[in-house]
Formats: sequence, structure tokens, C-alpha cells
Amino acid sequence: MKRPKLAGVFLLLGVLLAYLMFVKNHYSASRPDHLTPHHRTADSRTTAAGRSFRYGVMFDAGSTGTRVHIFRFQMDSKEAPRLDHETFRAIKPGLSAYADEPHKCSDGILQLLQVAKSSIPPSSWTSTPLVLKATAGLRLLPGEKAQHLLDTVRALFLESPFLSRDDSVSIMDGTDEGISGWITVNFLTGDLHGDGPTVGMLDLGGGSTQITFSPQDEKTIQTSPIDYIRSFQMFNNTHTVYTHSYLGLGLMSARLAILGGMDAPPLGGSTELVSPCLPADFSGSWEHADITYTVKGQKAGEPVYEACLNKVEKVLYGKVMKASEAAEVDFYAFSYYYDRAVDLEVIDEQQGGTVTVSQYTDAAKRVCSGSSSARPLQSPFLCLDLVYISVLLQELGFPPSKQFKLARTINQVETSWALGATFHYMESLKNL
Repeated sequence: MKRPKLAGVFLLLGVLLAYLMFVKNHYSASRPDHLTPHHRTADSRTTAAGRSFRYGVMFDAGSTGTRVHIFRFQMDSKEAPRLDHETFRAIKPGLSAYADEPHKCSDGILQLLQVAKSSIPPSSWTSTPLVLKATAGLRLLPGEKAQHLLDTVRALFLESPFLSRDDSVSIMDGTDEGISGWITVNFLTGDLHGDGPTVGMLDLGGGSTQITFSPQDEKTIQTSPIDYIRSFQMFNNTHTVYTHSYLGLGLMSARLAILGGMDAPPLGGSTELVSPCLPADFSGSWEHADITYTVKGQKAGEPVYEACLNKVEKVLYGKVMKASEAAEVDFYAFSYYYDRAVDLEVIDEQQGGTVTVSQYTDAAKRVCSGSSSARPLQSPFLCLDLVYISVLLQELGFPPSKQFKLARTINQVETSWALGATFHYMESLKNL
């Protein structure tokens, strides 16, 4: 009788052990590897399959739209972070379109916040910095209107589960925009961490344009205006750059000036603009800063290119400084530099390519004379835009033979200032 009793005890223990093993395995399988419990601090990291990750969310509030970049970084204490993944979404119009009714921008911001929430594990929300930086669109607004928009966004950010501070929502200084773009490009090319030379960055937006590069000649640093030279820490290295943002010299603002318009709405005045930079038989409408202008070409007189060149040179006279040494630096060029090269079919829209100053100039002469083979439905502003770009580049100190690299992405990552600004902000959190 003892044997059956003993066998029963062993059977009972076996069943109990099997049950405990089942519970343990089920619990382990039901918890995703990349999630860990409890609240996290700003220095916390998410681990998956032996890798360490951090996240950053950057809102780019531009003049024509608001874009969100959600970055996932693979961290290594001995090296710089590696960008592991980017999620990108965009909505229109830009924040400045809600200047008179700031509360109406909320729906779009909440829509983009939802994209961020769905892209980041909930366990990392409280440690993920959430930042919005507005660019030229808000810089050009009256201060009070811009502030109301920023306050609306700030309240939405504070209600979100992400890491948001007093400085999380701001208007980006044009110089910081240039520096952040420079960081992005050199991070993606690998030049930010190497011992070799870095590349320069040219950006032509709608309201402003930036130039940023790292001088190799001490004379450039000594002879440049003091506010054109900036030094900053990034990944345990100090970088010194020549950088300047020209507010009001972005392509759309420059168009208005060249056409003879004013940034301020006309008080009972005419919104009709007549310009030699437009085709002589052209008449149409153009909207800028919520004002719709009637734009017309000037009746045929002197050759269009020469007449337009004269207008552009007057607008740019004395407003741009030649950057010594820039002609010897390799540069990437972005935004409208890229778009107009695509219009001319000089580069592939998806792949990018290279362009020289003389290509812009030669194309301007062809387009303005009406002999261009560029796209049949080309913009009536193409002559004006190309003349402006070619003159601007020469005023910045680039010779006709200077070649620029044009790219929308590098290693499949968008070449905007957002990545560099995210790194810059995360660096600032280390000092808290």
C-alpha cells in the first residue's frame, strides 16, 4: 500500500511543477522584450534583444506645413548614437495660417501627437523629449500672434505623456536652424565623428536662407562678424562653424520683394504687382502670407533676363556677405535649391544629383528668353526664381564653376534640420 501512496505524492508534485513552469513561460512570453515596467527618468533607455534605444520627437512648424519626426536611436555609451528608425508625417497648412484663430491649430497637433504615441512604446513615453520649433513662418508674424500659437501648442504638449519642458515649444533662431541642418548632414554622411573635413550646408526656405560650414582657415574666424561664428558641443567634441541666416531672403519672401510687394498687408492699396521677371502675356494670382496678389508680366521692352537680373540685384544689394573660404568647401544644398533643379530636369526628383552655379545661371537665361525645354507646365515664376538663386549663390561667394550636392535623403533619412535639433536638445538634457 505504501507504493501507490508514494507514487501519488510524486504524481502530485510533478503536476504542480509542470503548472509552475507553464505560468513562468507564459508570463515571459506575454511581455515584449522591449518593454520594462515602472516609470522612467529622462536618462532611461529601452532595451530590445540586447540593444539599447532612446526616442526623440521633433515638430517642425514651417511656413507651409507642420511635420513630425519620430526618431529611434540605438545607444552605445562608447560611441555616438546611431539612428535606427525614423517615422515622418506632415500636415498643411502651417501654424502661421491660424494666427487669428490659434485654437484651430489644435486638431492638427493632436493628430501628429497620436502618430508619436503609436510609434513609441508606452514605457518610453515619459522619457522621450517632445519638442516643437517654429521657423520663418512664425518669425515673420507679429509677436503677440506668434505667442498665442506657441501657448496653444505648449498646453497640448503638457497634457501629452511625453517629456515636455518650458523650452520645448519655441521659435527657432535662424542661426540654430542652420547649425541643426549642418549637424544632420554631417551625422548622416559620417563626417561628424571622423577626423576628416566636414561638408557645408545651404538651405533655401520660403522665408529665410542659411549657410553653415566649418572653417579650416583661422583667418575666416578672425575676419568674420562675431555673430557669424558659433561653437557648440556634440558627442563629446567641440565644433566651430561659420553660420548665418538671412531672414526675408527665402525664395517666397524674395519673390514678393522682387515683384515690388511689401511684407505688410497693403492698407487700402493695390495688390496688383507688375514685373519684368514674369512672361509679358502672363496674368494670374499668387498668394503669399495670406494675401492674394494679382501678378502680371510687364510689356515687352528690354530683354527679360537682363531686366529681371537688374531687379534681383537691387533687392540683394548690400544684404548678403561673401563667405570667405566657402568656395573651397564641399556643400550640400537643400529645399528650393533642390526643387528648382528638379524643375529644370538637371537632377532626378527621387535620387538627387549635382548642380553648378553656372547651370542655374544658364537655365535662367533660357527660361527668361522663352527658349527653355523645361517642363511644359512650368511655373511663370521659374525665370524669377532661377535668376534669384544664381545671384544669391554668387553674392554668398561661390564662383560659376562651384558644384553642389543635392539630396532629399542621405542613407534614406530626410536631410532636414530636425535630426540635428533633436541631438542638440538631447545634449542639453544631459546638463540638467
